[in-house]
Amino acid sequence: MAMEPVRLTQYARGGGCACKIPPGELEAVVAGLGIPAGGGRDDLLVGVENGDDAAVVRLDERTAAVATVDFFTPVVDDPYDWGRIAACNALSDVYAMGGTPLVALNLLCWPREVLPLEIAGEVLRGGYELTRQAGCHLAGGHSVDDEAPKYGLAVTGIVRPEEMITLDAGRPGLPLSLTKPLGVGVLNSRHKATGEVFPEAVAAMTTLNRDAARAAVAAGVRCGTDVTGFGLLGHLSKLARASGLTAAVDPARVPYLDGARSAVRGGYVSGGSRRNLAWVAPWTEFGATPEEDRLLLADAQTSGGLLVAGEVPGGTVIGELRPRGEALVTVG
Repeated sequence: MAMEPVRLTQYARGGGCACKIPPGELEAVVAGLGIPAGGGRDDLLVGVENGDDAAVVRLDERTAAVATVDFFTPVVDDPYDWGRIAACNALSDVYAMGGTPLVALNLLCWPREVLPLEIAGEVLRGGYELTRQAGCHLAGGHSVDDEAPKYGLAVTGIVRPEEMITLDAGRPGLPLSLTKPLGVGVLNSRHKATGEVFPEAVAAMTTLNRDAARAAVAAGVRCGTDVTGFGLLGHLSKLARASGLTAAVDPARVPYLDGARSAVRGGYVSGGSRRNLAWVAPWTEFGATPEEDRLLLADAQTSGGLLVAGEVPGGTVIGELRPRGEALVTVG
């Protein structure tokens, strides 16, 4: 017997990475923990100090372990696609560090008295298919009964310490490249409000950053991140701050998905994206950049592309790193 269609996005206040705690609030909480750089241990190569995409622990001279976790509320109504998107997004943190994911564990929160478990099964199937595509084991996990559905993965991978990609390794003069177009945030907001399906957005969110990461490592890239819930400007400002530089962006070069601009003009901008823009505004020089472009540059992405200091095949150069000026980021 076929299941009745369910609009999963109606069971969440925010969708995908737009449901993250605002970056400014999160930074204040983490800073208050008083954790020393490196956690006080020499083998912790990357910890909480710069807000990198994953933690990295040295195992020996040639190998380090990469550990991350990511989960969120439904970003699309199709449970199988949501599972694929959430898994792709979680794996991306390992790729963003220059690593290779090895094993993942499911994280599932489910309102079992509200939504059929058969739908949860489709979510898990989507996650399995994506991890299989990545060549990453998916072995068990954890589930809880919760008011809102949430899904994601805890992922462990490996990286060679000398090939690690971090936020603080930028140098003046390096170009900034983006490997996926922006706009999934506003398209997902429109999907949630209207039920319209945007296949191009789903395709972008389920495209692994594996090939882009391999190309970046091969090109000698050592500074970068991925673009997710804090938007391009949010993640770029973290990179610029950690590297002690200013990031200059040419908005005319930034690629967008079809329909993204019309979605902004239609008012389909999430609260998370607007909070992103408010957060970066104090240290961003916008010049005459229109409000529409500012919102798109701050758009909360889910399973976005890599943002790296260097040129990579298939990527788009959108700006460059410069010596530190008055602003962390300049647009225009």
